[in-house]
Amino acid sequence: MRWRNDDERIVYQSLAMITQFGLNMLVPICMMSALGVWLDRKLGTSWITILFFAIGAVAGGQNVYRLARRMCAGEEPDREQGVADEDGGSGEADE
Repeated sequence: MRWRNDDERIVYQSLAMITQFGLNMLVPICMMSALGVWLDRKLGTSWITILFFAIGAVAGGQNVYRLARRMCAGEEPDREQGVADEDGGSGEADE
């Protein structure tokens, strides 16, 4: 039964991560596109939406990249801690 709980936890963490990646990509694109449409209507132009969509896509890509870097950096100390715990020590010499 314990394996099932661990598996469910991993699945939920994975779903949360996928959702975060999606939201971090879509929110800037949608907001910048909406701003571009509003500005196009106000100014009577037709190119601002395309420009703002591209800016939103770049911002979303940066968000996803930063999130991925944070997640990878957060996993490394856990691995090192797990290695220290497995050998029974805390990394300090026992006296």
